[in-house]
Amino acid sequence: MNIKKASLLIIVILLIDQISKIYVKTHFVLGEDVALFSWFKIYFIENSGMAWGTKLSDIIPAISDRTAKVCLTVFRIFAIIGIGYWLINTIKKQQSKTLILALVFIFAGALGNILDSVFYGVLFDDSVSQVASFLPQQGYDSVLHGKVVDMLYLPLWKGYLPEWIPGIGGGYFTFFEPVFNVADVAISIGFCILIFFNGKAFPKNEEN
Repeated sequence: MNIKKASLLIIVILLIDQISKIYVKTHFVLGEDVALFSWFKIYFIENSGMAWGTKLSDIIPAISDRTAKVCLTVFRIFAIIGIGYWLINTIKKQQSKTLILALVFIFAGALGNILDSVFYGVLFDDSVSQVASFLPQQGYDSVLHGKVVDMLYLPLWKGYLPEWIPGIGGGYFTFFEPVFNVADVAISIGFCILIFFNGKAFPKNEEN
């Protein structure tokens, strides 16, 4: 895969991700959901932290939520620069197509979520009890303080767990509980490619 094809795939993933987020942000109130199937819903939530809603301030209590948010966003920016450099270098060296494809998905997904974190605070107003407007006079927050828009919810199974399961037996359980977005799917696809096709991504005859 050359740089042109890789760039085109990144743009396609970004467009699908951002169009879906902008549509949900400008058509749904925060917490609103629409059931497409019994096992698949569009459920609008916003994530200001890391995976599963975890915040950096939860891990390091000494820093405030806003400082933690800026640190996390800046870290993500440096991380995406590193992934981008790795991707370009891999393409130039004509290394494994499997590795290139995985990095394309990871880069596109990471960039999609970074756009939310960096710009959505100024591009939209609040979604609490109202449908947000695009490019308002006053956004809901400043640059670097945007929240990531999540909307894909797959409650494939809900019910009470058997009593014999240690610790959680008898409790009500939903699979799959997390709400995610297209960017998250892209990142997951990229990591799955690296895990399940590791031999093709990193052939033994290639230099490290």
